[in-house]
Amino acid sequence: MTAIRELLDRGPTLSFQFFPPKTHEAQAKLRATVDLLEKVEPDYVSVTYGAGGSTRETTRETVLDLVEHRAFPAMPHLTCVGHSYAEVLELIDDYQAHGVHNMLALAGDPPDDGSPNPGDFRYALELVEALRATSDMCIGVAAFPELHPRSDSRSDDRARLAEKLDAADFGITQFFFDCDDYFRMVDELAALGCDTPVLPGVIPVVNPASVRRFAGMNGSKVDEALWSRLDAADDPDERLEIAVDATVTQIQRLLDGGAPGVHIYTLNQADATIRICERIDVR
Repeated sequence: MTAIRELLDRGPTLSFQFFPPKTHEAQAKLRATVDLLEKVEPDYVSVTYGAGGSTRETTRETVLDLVEHRAFPAMPHLTCVGHSYAEVLELIDDYQAHGVHNMLALAGDPPDDGSPNPGDFRYALELVEALRATSDMCIGVAAFPELHPRSDSRSDDRARLAEKLDAADFGITQFFFDCDDYFRMVDELAALGCDTPVLPGVIPVVNPASVRRFAGMNGSKVDEALWSRLDAADDPDERLEIAVDATVTQIQRLLDGGAPGVHIYTLNQADATIRICERIDVR
Protein backbone atom coordinates (compact mmCIF):
# COMPACT_ATOMS: atom_id res chain seq x y z
CA MET A 1 0.00 0.00 0.00
CA THR A 2 1.33 3.44 -0.95
CA ALA A 3 -0.55 6.18 0.86
CA ILE A 4 -0.24 9.72 -0.46
CA ARG A 5 0.22 10.95 3.11
CA GLU A 6 3.39 8.85 3.28
CA LEU A 7 4.65 10.28 -0.01
CA LEU A 8 4.06 13.79 1.32
CA ASP A 9 6.00 12.96 4.48
CA ARG A 10 9.04 12.20 2.30
CA GLY A 11 9.00 15.56 0.53
CA PRO A 12 7.28 17.47 -2.29
CA THR A 13 5.25 15.35 -4.70
CA LEU A 14 4.55 15.54 -8.42
CA SER A 15 1.18 14.26 -9.56
CA PHE A 16 -1.15 14.41 -12.54
CA GLN A 17 -4.91 14.50 -13.04
CA PHE A 18 -6.71 12.65 -15.83
CA PHE A 19 -10.36 12.34 -16.77
CA PRO A 20 -11.99 9.04 -17.79
CA PRO A 21 -12.32 8.55 -21.58
CA LYS A 22 -15.77 8.30 -23.12
CA THR A 23 -14.88 6.54 -26.41
CA HIS A 24 -12.46 3.85 -27.58
CA GLU A 25 -10.49 6.52 -29.42
CA ALA A 26 -10.23 8.64 -26.28
CA GLN A 27 -9.21 5.58 -24.30
CA ALA A 28 -6.36 4.87 -26.72
CA LYS A 29 -5.28 8.52 -26.52
CA LEU A 30 -5.23 8.43 -22.73
CA ARG A 31 -3.11 5.28 -22.70
CA ALA A 32 -0.65 6.93 -25.07
CA THR A 33 -0.56 10.00 -22.83
CA VAL A 34 0.08 7.86 -19.75
CA ASP A 35 2.85 5.99 -21.59
CA LEU A 36 4.62 9.30 -22.15
CA LEU A 37 3.99 10.77 -18.71
CA GLU A 38 5.01 7.58 -16.91
CA LYS A 39 8.59 8.39 -17.94
CA VAL A 40 8.41 11.52 -15.78
CA GLU A 41 7.87 9.20 -12.77
CA PRO A 42 4.92 10.89 -11.05
CA ASP A 43 4.34 10.02 -7.41
CA TYR A 44 0.67 9.30 -8.12
CA VAL A 45 -2.18 10.26 -10.46
CA SER A 46 -5.87 10.96 -9.96
CA VAL A 47 -8.92 10.28 -12.12
CA THR A 48 -11.95 12.58 -12.06
CA TYR A 49 -15.62 11.78 -11.54
CA GLY A 50 -18.40 13.19 -13.73
CA ALA A 51 -21.27 15.37 -12.59
CA GLY A 52 -23.83 13.39 -10.63
CA GLY A 53 -21.58 10.33 -10.66
CA SER A 54 -22.04 10.06 -14.43
CA THR A 55 -18.61 8.47 -15.00
CA ARG A 56 -18.65 6.07 -12.05
CA GLU A 57 -17.89 2.97 -14.11
CA THR A 58 -15.40 4.59 -16.49
CA THR A 59 -13.60 6.20 -13.55
CA ARG A 60 -13.38 2.80 -11.89
CA GLU A 61 -12.19 1.09 -15.08
CA THR A 62 -9.56 3.75 -15.69
CA VAL A 63 -8.25 3.61 -12.12
CA LEU A 64 -8.06 -0.18 -12.05
CA ASP A 65 -6.29 -0.24 -15.42
CA LEU A 66 -3.71 2.20 -14.07
CA VAL A 67 -3.27 0.25 -10.85
CA GLU A 68 -2.77 -3.00 -12.74
CA HIS A 69 -0.36 -1.75 -15.40
CA ARG A 70 1.51 1.22 -13.91
CA ALA A 71 4.11 1.64 -11.20
CA PHE A 72 2.47 4.64 -9.52
CA PRO A 73 -0.69 4.74 -7.37
CA ALA A 74 -3.93 5.89 -8.96
CA MET A 75 -6.47 7.79 -6.87
CA PRO A 76 -10.14 7.92 -7.87
CA HIS A 77 -12.28 10.95 -7.22
CA LEU A 78 -15.57 10.19 -5.48
CA THR A 79 -18.46 12.62 -5.12
CA CYS A 80 -21.40 12.82 -2.76
CA VAL A 81 -24.00 13.57 -5.42
CA GLY A 82 -26.19 10.73 -6.56
CA HIS A 83 -24.99 7.96 -4.26
CA SER A 84 -26.59 6.08 -1.42
CA TYR A 85 -24.53 5.13 1.62
CA ALA A 86 -24.68 1.47 0.56
CA GLU A 87 -23.41 2.28 -2.94
CA VAL A 88 -20.46 4.21 -1.56
CA LEU A 89 -19.52 1.39 0.82
CA GLU A 90 -19.71 -1.13 -2.03
CA LEU A 91 -17.48 1.03 -4.21
CA ILE A 92 -14.95 1.55 -1.40
CA ASP A 93 -14.77 -2.20 -0.77
CA ASP A 94 -14.32 -2.84 -4.47
CA TYR A 95 -11.49 -0.32 -4.78
CA GLN A 96 -9.68 -1.69 -1.74
CA ALA A 97 -9.98 -5.25 -3.05
CA HIS A 98 -8.20 -4.11 -6.22
CA GLY A 99 -5.34 -2.39 -4.42
CA VAL A 100 -6.63 1.19 -4.39
CA HIS A 101 -5.89 2.88 -1.07
CA ASN A 102 -6.22 6.61 -1.80
CA MET A 103 -9.44 8.52 -2.43
CA LEU A 104 -10.31 12.15 -3.19
CA ALA A 105 -13.63 12.88 -1.47
CA LEU A 106 -15.63 15.67 -3.10
CA ALA A 107 -19.05 17.26 -2.73
CA GLY A 108 -19.43 17.13 -6.51
CA ASP A 109 -21.60 18.87 -9.06
CA PRO A 110 -25.28 18.12 -9.67
CA PRO A 111 -26.27 16.04 -12.72
CA ASP A 112 -25.81 17.71 -16.11
CA ASP A 113 -29.54 17.58 -16.83
CA GLY A 114 -30.32 19.65 -13.75
CA SER A 115 -32.42 16.95 -12.10
CA PRO A 116 -32.33 16.68 -8.30
CA ASN A 117 -30.35 13.65 -7.21
CA PRO A 118 -28.78 14.39 -3.85
CA GLY A 119 -28.18 10.84 -2.57
CA ASP A 120 -27.42 10.17 1.09
CA PHE A 121 -24.52 12.62 1.32
CA ARG A 122 -24.62 16.39 1.08
CA TYR A 123 -21.16 17.55 2.12
CA ALA A 124 -17.69 16.17 1.39
CA LEU A 125 -17.03 15.97 5.15
CA GLU A 126 -19.80 13.38 5.42
CA LEU A 127 -18.08 11.33 2.74
CA VAL A 128 -14.75 11.63 4.56
CA GLU A 129 -16.39 10.43 7.77
CA ALA A 130 -17.87 7.42 5.95
CA LEU A 131 -14.47 6.55 4.49
CA ARG A 132 -12.86 6.84 7.92
CA ALA A 133 -15.49 4.64 9.54
CA THR A 134 -15.39 1.85 6.97
CA SER A 135 -11.86 1.79 5.50
CA ASP A 136 -8.19 2.57 6.01
CA MET A 137 -8.11 4.75 2.89
CA CYS A 138 -5.79 7.74 2.68
CA ILE A 139 -8.23 10.59 2.07
CA GLY A 140 -7.82 13.82 0.15
CA VAL A 141 -10.29 16.68 -0.16
CA ALA A 142 -10.69 19.72 -2.40
CA ALA A 143 -9.73 23.29 -1.56
CA PHE A 144 -10.51 26.57 -3.32
CA PRO A 145 -7.82 29.25 -2.90
CA GLU A 146 -10.24 31.89 -4.20
CA LEU A 147 -13.09 30.55 -2.02
CA HIS A 148 -15.69 27.97 -2.95
CA PRO A 149 -18.17 29.50 -5.42
CA ARG A 150 -21.04 28.68 -3.07
CA SER A 151 -19.42 30.12 0.07
CA ASP A 152 -21.40 32.59 2.16
CA SER A 153 -18.30 34.45 3.34
CA ARG A 154 -14.53 34.18 3.50
CA SER A 155 -14.51 33.33 7.19
CA ASP A 156 -17.19 30.67 6.72
CA ASP A 157 -15.34 29.17 3.75
CA ARG A 158 -12.06 28.90 5.63
CA ALA A 159 -13.70 27.49 8.76
CA ARG A 160 -15.44 24.77 6.75
CA LEU A 161 -12.28 24.02 4.79
CA ALA A 162 -10.22 23.73 7.98
CA GLU A 163 -12.79 21.34 9.45
CA LYS A 164 -12.72 19.21 6.32
CA LEU A 165 -8.92 19.19 6.11
CA ASP A 166 -8.61 18.27 9.79
CA ALA A 167 -10.63 15.13 9.03
CA ALA A 168 -8.60 14.29 5.90
CA ASP A 169 -4.95 13.50 5.15
CA PHE A 170 -4.29 16.17 2.52
CA GLY A 171 -5.99 18.59 0.16
CA ILE A 172 -5.71 19.43 -3.52
CA THR A 173 -6.80 22.80 -4.81
CA GLN A 174 -8.92 23.75 -7.74
CA PHE A 175 -6.68 25.29 -10.39
CA PHE A 176 -5.82 28.96 -9.97
CA PHE A 177 -3.41 31.47 -11.53
CA ASP A 178 -2.52 33.93 -8.74
CA CYS A 179 -0.07 32.35 -6.30
CA ASP A 180 -0.97 34.95 -3.68
CA ASP A 181 -4.44 33.39 -3.40
CA TYR A 182 -2.85 30.05 -2.51
CA PHE A 183 -0.45 31.48 0.05
CA ARG A 184 -3.22 33.55 1.64
CA MET A 185 -5.37 30.42 1.97
CA VAL A 186 -2.50 28.53 3.65
CA ASP A 187 -1.95 31.41 6.09
CA GLU A 188 -5.66 31.60 6.90
CA LEU A 189 -5.80 27.86 7.55
CA ALA A 190 -2.72 28.06 9.77
CA ALA A 191 -4.39 30.82 11.78
CA LEU A 192 -7.22 28.35 12.42
CA GLY A 193 -4.73 25.72 13.61
CA CYS A 194 -4.96 23.62 10.44
CA ASP A 195 -1.63 22.33 9.10
CA THR A 196 -2.88 19.56 6.81
CA PRO A 197 -0.84 19.78 3.58
CA VAL A 198 -2.69 21.32 0.64
CA LEU A 199 -1.28 20.66 -2.82
CA PRO A 200 -1.73 23.41 -5.39
CA GLY A 201 -3.48 22.35 -8.58
CA VAL A 202 -2.27 24.05 -11.75
CA ILE A 203 -3.44 23.88 -15.34
CA PRO A 204 -1.43 24.69 -18.48
CA VAL A 205 -3.58 26.93 -20.69
CA VAL A 206 -3.18 24.86 -23.83
CA ASN A 207 -6.80 25.53 -24.78
CA PRO A 208 -7.68 29.05 -23.59
CA ALA A 209 -11.38 28.80 -24.46
CA SER A 210 -11.87 25.55 -22.54
CA VAL A 211 -9.87 26.71 -19.52
CA ARG A 212 -11.82 29.97 -19.38
CA ARG A 213 -15.06 27.95 -19.40
CA PHE A 214 -13.79 25.67 -16.60
CA ALA A 215 -12.71 28.73 -14.62
CA GLY A 216 -16.17 30.22 -14.92
CA MET A 217 -17.71 27.04 -13.56
CA ASN A 218 -15.30 26.90 -10.63
CA GLY A 219 -15.18 30.55 -9.71
CA SER A 220 -11.50 30.89 -10.66
CA LYS A 221 -10.10 34.18 -11.95
CA VAL A 222 -8.18 33.93 -15.21
CA ASP A 223 -4.96 35.79 -15.93
CA GLU A 224 -6.14 38.23 -18.61
CA ALA A 225 -2.57 39.25 -19.46
CA LEU A 226 -1.74 35.61 -20.18
CA TRP A 227 -4.86 35.20 -22.30
CA SER A 228 -3.93 38.30 -24.29
CA ARG A 229 -0.50 36.88 -25.03
CA LEU A 230 -2.01 33.56 -26.08
CA ASP A 231 -4.59 35.26 -28.32
CA ALA A 232 -1.85 37.33 -29.99
CA ALA A 233 0.25 34.26 -30.85
CA ASP A 234 -0.39 33.00 -34.38
CA ASP A 235 1.73 29.85 -34.24
CA PRO A 236 0.48 26.83 -32.22
CA ASP A 237 4.01 26.04 -31.00
CA GLU A 238 4.39 29.62 -29.80
CA ARG A 239 1.09 29.40 -27.89
CA LEU A 240 2.17 26.12 -26.31
CA GLU A 241 5.47 27.61 -25.22
CA ILE A 242 3.70 30.65 -23.71
CA ALA A 243 1.41 28.32 -21.75
CA VAL A 244 4.34 26.20 -20.57
CA ASP A 245 6.39 29.24 -19.54
CA ALA A 246 3.51 30.62 -17.49
CA THR A 247 2.91 27.31 -15.72
CA VAL A 248 6.60 26.77 -14.98
CA THR A 249 6.83 30.25 -13.45
CA GLN A 250 3.74 29.60 -11.33
CA ILE A 251 4.93 26.19 -10.12
CA GLN A 252 8.40 27.41 -9.25
CA ARG A 253 7.00 30.26 -7.18
CA LEU A 254 4.67 27.86 -5.36
CA LEU A 255 7.50 25.44 -4.60
CA ASP A 256 9.83 28.23 -3.52
CA GLY A 257 7.08 29.43 -1.18
CA GLY A 258 6.82 26.05 0.53
CA ALA A 259 4.05 24.23 -1.35
CA PRO A 260 4.18 20.47 -0.58
CA GLY A 261 4.26 19.55 -4.26
CA VAL A 262 2.18 20.21 -7.34
CA HIS A 263 -0.81 18.53 -9.00
CA ILE A 264 -1.02 19.18 -12.76
CA TYR A 265 -4.34 19.11 -14.60
CA THR A 266 -3.20 17.40 -17.81
CA LEU A 267 -6.53 17.41 -19.73
CA ASN A 268 -5.30 14.00 -20.95
CA GLN A 269 -2.55 15.62 -23.01
CA ALA A 270 1.16 14.97 -22.59
CA ASP A 271 3.07 17.66 -24.53
CA ALA A 272 2.70 20.61 -22.18
CA THR A 273 3.08 18.52 -19.03
CA ILE A 274 6.29 16.91 -20.25
CA ARG A 275 7.78 20.27 -21.16
CA ILE A 276 6.82 21.65 -17.77
CA CYS A 277 8.31 18.73 -15.88
CA GLU A 278 11.58 19.06 -17.77
CA ARG A 279 11.93 22.57 -16.38
CA ILE A 280 10.78 22.32 -12.76
CA ASP A 281 12.57 20.81 -9.79
CA VAL A 282 9.88 19.37 -7.55
CA ARG A 283 12.00 16.86 -5.72
